[in-house]
Amino acid sequence: MTVPITAGVDGTDESLAALAWAAREAVRRDLALRVVHAWRFQPDAAADVADRDAQERWVRDSVRQAVAAVAERHPGLTVTTDVREGEPVETLLAAVADAELLVLGSRGHGPVVGFLLGSVGQQVIAEAARPVVLVRAGDRPSAEAAGHEIVVGQHGEPEDSAPALRFAFETAAARGASVRAVRAWTLPPVFAYSPGSLKLLDDAGGLEPYERKALAAALAPWRERFPDVPVVEHVEIGSAGQVLLSVAGRAQLMIVGRRAHRTAVGARIGSVAHGVLHHADCPVAVVPHA
Repeated sequence: MTVPITAGVDGTDESLAALAWAAREAVRRDLALRVVHAWRFQPDAAADVADRDAQERWVRDSVRQAVAAVAERHPGLTVTTDVREGEPVETLLAAVADAELLVLGSRGHGPVVGFLLGSVGQQVIAEAARPVVLVRAGDRPSAEAAGHEIVVGQHGEPEDSAPALRFAFETAAARGASVRAVRAWTLPPVFAYSPGSLKLLDDAGGLEPYERKALAAALAPWRERFPDVPVVEHVEIGSAGQVLLSVAGRAQLMIVGRRAHRTAVGARIGSVAHGVLHHADCPVAVVPHA
């Protein structure tokens, strides 16, 4: 059974850009598109939509118009709608549970290009069991032109970033794009070296060669599974967020991982994902991993 790509809409320019992005991705992956809208009754709304039934009709008409525009652009795409009265976070989390991915809109803020994450977006990204893609208002299909890469962050052991790498290669294969896999590294403090780690570094020929071998090992199974996807291996010293943002200009999509487990203070996005979400000028996918 195939699952759909789901787009959350609320009538804003950002969510309409997210819907357009989701529709293009659904066509590329030969999947259906599900459009979800969560609404809450607003008793202090304008007089012409002051009662519950009138508000629901207005909401459903708005969603219907947005879906009609998508259907006109993609006549072969299967599109369903899911309009629910309820809290947005709970509704979106329920929707993404059986989706290939969830696409949301996010607003650029002030003079800094990037995303403004409201409480809904932050909670959904932090708790979603599937990838969540954030799309800014003004996103255009031209940004997906040839020459723009799928950029993905890789860190730790191969299993740590396997979900993000899989998403990157699947997306690149669907788009005919290349993957730039980025592994950032920093000089560890002296006390972090152990006899075992020193031997590994010595065998690898030093810190940077060790990092290059680690990236190559993480990429090996995905190169084998997707032999037609060109890959650029990018190893650079610096913080992960800074290194990823330094190549964001060439990205049609940037992919970062997020630990799926909850901490004592609840689910978190993570500092790297948080920084990229706020400052990258391309759509960003956040992929949970164990």
